[in-house]
Amino acid sequence: MRTVSLAEAKTDLSEILNQVQDGEEIVVTRRGRPVARIAPVPKALKPLESRAEFRACLRNMKSSTTELIRRIRDEGY
Repeated sequence: MRTVSLAEAKTDLSEILNQVQDGEEIVVTRRGRPVARIAPVPKALKPLESRAEFRACLRNMKSSTTELIRRIRDEGY
């Protein structure tokens, strides 16, 4: 994690944003004290094309979720 002063951040903002886009986090300081952190935005998740596709990815359970919840409840959790 790189640290830059506020003055440097103002001067080199474009270069700092390029570094953040490449995955680096940068801390901005004012008078030697950290005041902000610039971090990359998480990548957007790809939406599912269909529910059938999602269900096909799931493993088959041996019992229903209702039975699973009752068993966990009866075991005292």
